Amino acid sequence: MNPDLKHTHKNMLELGLGALAHANWHANYHSFENNMWSQLSVLQAAHAAEILIKARIAQEHPLLIFEQLPRSTQVQSDTLDFEHLVHKAKTIQYSELPERLWAATGIKLKNLDVYKNFGNLRNCIQHFADPRGKDCSEETIKFIYNVIDPFINECWGLYAVDYNEDTEAYLYLISGLIRRDVEFIVPRDVMNSVIDSIEFDWSGNKVYELKMKKRFLESGYQL
Repeated sequence: MNPDLKHTHKNMLELGLGALAHANWHANYHSFENNMWSQLSVLQAAHAAEILIKARIAQEHPLLIFEQLPRSTQVQSDTLDFEHLVHKAKTIQYSELPERLWAATGIKLKNLDVYKNFGNLRNCIQHFADPRGKDCSEETIKFIYNVIDPFINECWGLYAVDYNEDTEAYLYLISGLIRRDVEFIVPRDVMNSVIDSIEFDWSGNKVYELKMKKRFLESGYQL
């Protein structure tokens, strides 16, 4: 493998998780100075998913994330290098990534309908600044915890709630997700220092409450 491409998937994973933290922050919190946080969260979450899926595909081989590669006649050297890919190659588009992911890794992206619908919402906002009457924060949270969360957990044992830009890790994020009846994968052990300070303001949805209490218990927390 070309040395320039050797660590591609690691770099992409780090960047994708950074975008996820940004999306979590903008979708779950409010800014008095910037009223576009919710719309921005859509762009960031879609960007995060795209990079993270490509990171997993690139883990098999970096060239698998490309739809079109330069021909040998377009390259003025004996080997294909990073610069040739940057200037002449074309990567897989968002809508085609689930199929390439499956072909390259055997992994089927969960909640594919949510993924596709969110891609349409991203396009409406990115190209027309029009969310089509959608609650962007709700849509982003749904996307993060129905698509990205199970995906990164299956691939790398990671948890979406770990990636958030709040200085108070977990405290307000978890409380907000609980109030919204959002199902999320509970990380083990890392919330021990704040678990007693988290407000578990259950909405009255007993099915959701029982499911999440079971997840917390299985991850080692006593509520």
